[in-house]
This record gives sequence, C-alpha cells and structure tokens, in this order.
Amino acid sequence: RLRGVHTQAGRRRTAKTDERTGARRGASGSERGVTWEEEREEAQTSMSKPVVELVARGLQNLAKYAAVLGIGGSAVAASLYNVDGGERVVLFDRFRGVLPEASDEGTHFLVPWVQTAHTMDIRIRPRMIPSATGTKDLQMVEIVLRVLTRPDMSKLQTIFRNLGTDFDERVLPSITNEVLKAVVAQYNAEELLTKRDQVSEKIRASLTKRARDYNLIIEDVAITHLQFGVEFSRAIEQKQVAEQEAERAKYVVLKSEQERKAAIVKAEGESESARLISEATRQAGTGMIELRRIEAAKEIAAHLGKSRNVSYLPSGNNMLFGINPQQ
Repeated sequence: RLRGVHTQAGRRRTAKTDERTGARRGASGSERGVTWEEEREEAQTSMSKPVVELVARGLQNLAKYAAVLGIGGSAVAASLYNVDGGERVVLFDRFRGVLPEASDEGTHFLVPWVQTAHTMDIRIRPRMIPSATGTKDLQMVEIVLRVLTRPDMSKLQTIFRNLGTDFDERVLPSITNEVLKAVVAQYNAEELLTKRDQVSEKIRASLTKRARDYNLIIEDVAITHLQFGVEFSRAIEQKQVAEQEAERAKYVVLKSEQERKAAIVKAEGESESARLISEATRQAGTGMIELRRIEAAKEIAAHLGKSRNVSYLPSGNNMLFGINPQQ
C-alpha cells in the first residue's frame, strides 16, 4: 500500500512538473512568437547540422583524393607505352633528339611531355608498283612489279630521322620506276616474254642495290603483269597467223610430195607386176590367166554371198519351184 501511495504521488508530481515546464515553454514561446512544434523542429535541425557538416567534409576529402588518384593514374598511363609484335618504337627526346636504341616488344616507360614514342612496322610488306616504259626496239610496255620490302632493324633511327615512318611511300615508287626503265631498255619486246626470269632477276639485283642506300631490304621482286601496246599486240597476232599459214602450206607441200612418191611407187609396182605376168603367160601359157579368173570369181562370189538381196539359180533348165501337184 505504501508503494502504491508513493507511486501515485510521484505520478502527480511528474504531471505537475510537465505542466509547469510546458507552461514555461509556452510562455517563452509565446513571448518569441514560436509554437512548441516549431521549437521542436529547431531542436532537431540543430542536432542534424553536425552530421551534415561531417558528411560534407568527407565528400570534400574524397573528391580531393579522387582528383589526386586521377592525376596520378593519368601520369602513369602517359608514362607507359606498348610495342606489339612485328613493330619497334623509336623515342624522340626534346633535349637529346632521337635516342640511339629502339624499343623491342613489350611495355616500356618514357618521360611524359619530354619523350614521344613513334611506332615503326618492321614486318615484310608487299607493294604493287605499276610503270610504263619503253623497250630496246622502241615498243611501249606496261609492267606491274610486286615488291616485298622491310626496313633494316639496325638502322631504324636513321630511317626515322631521314624518311619518317612512311619510308616505303617516300622511296619505293621512285627507285622502282628508275630501275625498271633502266633494265627494260636493255631488252627487246620479244625478249621480255622469252627471258622473263632473267629480266626479273636483273630487276631484283638492281633494286636491292638501289634500296640499300636508303637502309631498306628487298626480300622478293616479281613481274605480275606485262602488257604491250595495241599495235605491237596486233603485229604479234599477225605474225602468229602468218606462221600458222606457213606451217599449213609446208604440210600441204609435204603431203603432195608424199602422194607423188606413193603414185610412183604404185606405178612401178604395177609395171613390175605386168611384166611378171607377161613372162609367166609366155612361159606357162594361158594357165596363169585362168588361175587369176578363178581367184576373181571366188572373191566375187564370197562378196555377193554376204548380201541378202542376191539369190543363186542353177544354170540349167531343171528348175523346181516347190509347187504342190494336188492343188
């Protein structure tokens, strides 16, 4: 009972205290013109301000770190370069110029802004080079040359310094046309066809020697297309036709000669045969002629016997025709 009395008394005192506090706050709020709800919102706002400031500071620090990381990553990326297979990289330094050593395949470092990397292709590359030139007998011919070339890897710095990365575009067309005109002028138009391997080998030797001056290596040279002018092609065609006609006439002459010889041999054989028959007749009488007549009759009978349209009848009058006497 005492506990219950004390509990009720405590509740009454708490309620009175709350009423007094509310009255005071209401009085103070009424004095400032602010309600209890507004004062509560202000208290919550004052409590959330430190949290917002802390989050803002964290975001600012994160932005600083991200900027630092981004700048660092960009610097590292700018300091690295890759060299693929079949390529070499020549470095150009702003203070020292072209560096004496080229970079092999892999990943390498350089100093940003101070050094720049220039990629050079060292693989064998084909190139088709057309050229129109004249032969020794003043015939125009169009030649297409296929050239396989690559740079000298020990002279990449010199090639880059003198010619740049497009060295084949700068050198090959001019020296190839020069060599073609010099070599083709030593042969006739017909020799270009009959001695094609020899011409190709001579072009290769001359072009290899000429390209060595520019530190280029010629791997192979081949003539892929060879075309003459219209007049020369027509002349070749007419010549071939004339040669064919001459061969045909020669064949006709040979055929006539052989036929003449065959007729002479046949006539001589017949003459000899007649002479022998005359001698045999003179010595043996007409028996030889009768023998030949019998042999001829046998041959005729054998030939006619194979025909279905020939019937044999007896030579006398005793011919019986299968007639039935009772009819």
